[in-house]
Order: sequence, then structure tokens, then C-alpha cells
Amino acid sequence: MTVGELSRRTGLSIRSIREYERLGLIYSAGCSEGNYRLFDEIALWCAGAVERLRVLGLTLAEIQELAGFHRAGDEPGLEQRLGGLLEQADKRLEARIAELTETRERIREFQAERPPA
Repeated sequence: MTVGELSRRTGLSIRSIREYERLGLIYSAGCSEGNYRLFDEIALWCAGAVERLRVLGLTLAEIQELAGFHRAGDEPGLEQRLGGLLEQADKRLEARIAELTETRERIREFQAERPPA
């Protein structure tokens, strides 16, 4: 499949697919006669895996780290590191929730101080 087809099948932008390929998270399966990069079902799986990890709050750098464990065949190491990275992502999320809660409180305080329109 072409990058456009991979984009349609995954919902990812072509730009994201190219970035993932540049980072070594997706590999092309070669080129067509017209010199278009081609992708196979493995690329489709990889794109889905990257997106699932992104939805869980992992950064691309963290996903690259996990991909290294996968390429090395170190599944126990991958599982252990994934657990640690998910804990870090959870802490980042908690910090962001605290920031947003503070912002909401400032908005509400500001609104309470203003006379009604």
C-alpha cells in the first residue's frame, strides 16, 4: 500500500507516517516502479501500535525506546519498561490535571469578582 493508503487505513496524516518512518517506528516494504514508498501489513500494525501508545500518553522518544526492546527481542524488558513509562505518563497526566484545576479555579474567581453583564 502507498503512504496515502496507509494514511486512509490508519487515520494518521501522511506527515505523521513519514515522521514515524524517519524515527524508525514504521518501515517501508520497498518502492514501486514509480518510486513510491510501499508499506505492508506490518507497517499497518506498527502505526496502530504507535498510536495506541500515544493515546496512553507516551512520547515518541519513549515509544522509540520500547521499539528498541522489541527489535532486540527483549519482551520481558519491554514489558517492564512499558510499566515504568506508563507510570511516568500517569504522573504527567496528574500534574496536567492539577494545572487545569488551578486554571479553572482562577477563572471562577475572576468571574465571581466581576459584576453580572
